[in-house]
Amino acid sequence: MTAPETGSGENRAYDLLIIGGGVNGCGIARDAAGRGLSVLLVEMGDLGGATSSASTKLFHGGLRYLEYFEFRLVREALIERETLLRAMPHISWPLRFVLPINPDLRYTEDTSSLGWILTRFAPFLRGRRPAWLTRIGLFVYDHLGGRKILPATSTLDLSNHAAGKPLKPKFSKAFEYSDCWVEDSRLVALNARDAAARGAKILPRTRCETAARAGGLWQAELVDTETGESRQVRARALVNAGGPWVGDVLNGRLHQNSREGVRLVRGSHIVTRRLFDHDQPYFLQQPDGRIIFAIPYETDFTLIGTTDKDHEGPPGAPICTDEERDYLLAAASHYFAKEVTAADIVWSYSGVRPLYDDHASSATAATRDYVLSLGDEAGAAPLLNVFGGKITTYRRLSEEAVDKLSDYFPGTPKGWTGGVPLPGGDFPYDGAAALTARLMGAFRFLDETWARRLVRAYGTDAEKMLDGAASAAELGRDFGATLTEREVRWLIAHEWARSAEDVIWRRSKLGLRLDEAQKAAFSAWMTEEARKAVDA
Repeated sequence: MTAPETGSGENRAYDLLIIGGGVNGCGIARDAAGRGLSVLLVEMGDLGGATSSASTKLFHGGLRYLEYFEFRLVREALIERETLLRAMPHISWPLRFVLPINPDLRYTEDTSSLGWILTRFAPFLRGRRPAWLTRIGLFVYDHLGGRKILPATSTLDLSNHAAGKPLKPKFSKAFEYSDCWVEDSRLVALNARDAAARGAKILPRTRCETAARAGGLWQAELVDTETGESRQVRARALVNAGGPWVGDVLNGRLHQNSREGVRLVRGSHIVTRRLFDHDQPYFLQQPDGRIIFAIPYETDFTLIGTTDKDHEGPPGAPICTDEERDYLLAAASHYFAKEVTAADIVWSYSGVRPLYDDHASSATAATRDYVLSLGDEAGAAPLLNVFGGKITTYRRLSEEAVDKLSDYFPGTPKGWTGGVPLPGGDFPYDGAAALTARLMGAFRFLDETWARRLVRAYGTDAEKMLDGAASAAELGRDFGATLTEREVRWLIAHEWARSAEDVIWRRSKLGLRLDEAQKAAFSAWMTEEARKAVDA
């Protein structure tokens, strides 16, 4: 997994040095390596260890962004949904969201004047979404992105539909529309893996201490965060994809003193015991104008989120505050017949979104669009800073980023990632069930739950991982919840996993299923394996 370096000895240089191993950094590395550029990516922690593993885990157009007139962003995201769905059918799949019509949210002013609607459209929408206007928004949502795979919006009678049973009786009607799920942290790891397969060098747990232009190149000092060892590298171009740290990298590590900045917005989620028996998620409008999702999660749980709070302090250790927890509980309880309480919560997580600072009046109103800022010194040593973005548009962002840099690398091919599957994704977008059956046929010790989990994580690579095993015993140590030594060693070898948290909270969510004793035993085993790796 080593990228080619041009030159020799101390004069060798990479084409791109990328700072940040989140979804944008890994996406850019994959795109650039696939175009023949030599790439080095450094990440101070684990791949996807911050914002990119703390999303609501959706590929979606952003229905609510329509009310802020973000039509270009919504259209791009809607087009990307199906492009990404085809490229990663193991970690992404369609969902049919249920949007109950809330009879308590009514606007009472006169709406007979078309001119009034056109001039007051945005404030009318924000917090007051009557059924007819919601339906218009969903019609736009269905058609803005050239939908081909996903079904269109329909109307549900909740009095005789499974989605109505867990709700309060006053919710009698709903709209049903399409979006997609994605395993966010696996998306990061698979982009990194594909980048490495195409020649990129991926270095997690490596911090860029400082970088400066010298002789038409970037000269950077890198530090291994585990051993403290440092090294010098050179690159013809530098990409700052630091996510919540993009400003710190720009001003603190690169000493650029830029006026551009990010608005750090915290999004918190709670995971509860399963709140309903069907497999459809809910889009729940709140009296304050915000929305939350309640999504079936890991079979036995429900994911509820997200909040939008301006984040103060360091971005590295956000938590779901008591205020946010209580808000999400109240928001869900506003709809569900059975009150959702703190006793139902089994886990919570929070991420800091690095939104481009457009000076919006609130965190909710701040743009989710991305901004790519490019500058150079006398036509050389370009610096590309990545501000904002959302997980659904990461591929387009990556493609546009490399397009911008290609002017500095004559002969660079055009973008290529559209429709090209990620590792393990080389099967039809609706083929997960068939692949699960095939896996069970080839490895008869697997039950359906185990086989489905492996397919949803690894796709066709699950067969490679299990190759040669005739029994569960041949997979090595059993850590619990179907996690085996064979799988863990695959993650260490192919996906840069180093700690127990890397495996059970990012490469998987098996931390929800392992008990405390199992977690402790697995953590001790991983610590020993990491020690062996360092000694080697």
